[in-house]
Amino acid sequence: MNKIIILYALLVIGIISCKDEPTPPYSIPKNAVTLLTADSIKSWKIARRYNGKTRMNMGDCFLGYRQRFRTSAALSVNSSGQVRDNNGELRNCGPSLEARWEITTSDKGDSYLKLTSDQIPELLGQESKEKFFKILYLSNDSLTLSYVHKQFNKRLRITDYLVREDLRVEDRDFHW
Repeated sequence: MNKIIILYALLVIGIISCKDEPTPPYSIPKNAVTLLTADSIKSWKIARRYNGKTRMNMGDCFLGYRQRFRTSAALSVNSSGQVRDNNGELRNCGPSLEARWEITTSDKGDSYLKLTSDQIPELLGQESKEKFFKILYLSNDSLTLSYVHKQFNKRLRITDYLVREDLRVEDRDFHW
């Protein structure tokens, strides 16, 4: 009986003392600006979008959506530039967002794509003129961003998997 109690106590102590190691922050590549903008201008499209762990259906607005990140030689040194989406060019998809972008790093070492625009409060339903998108991955072909979006009084974690505009993506028009 005492052995069972001791084993049980050790099991409980083991479970309590085992903590998940925090995931180290993703280190963006040194040439992040070039990857994001191709040294001048680069368009990205959404390949997949997740709300938490649930893959979202993408209708015409998402399928046609593009973000164009622009920089110049002077701006590339500062890791900043301009971004514009094409919503306004698509039927019934709302106005386009034009913003200034920059890459920032948090105290914990996480990298963010920070957008600043007077349009953000109205378009994204928030008070701040800034929106932060955590960079989970960046390469020449793909960009993964995660952000919190408030909708219907709930905070949702959205993750967008973007690819270069010219890449073909299988099952992009996923529907249930």
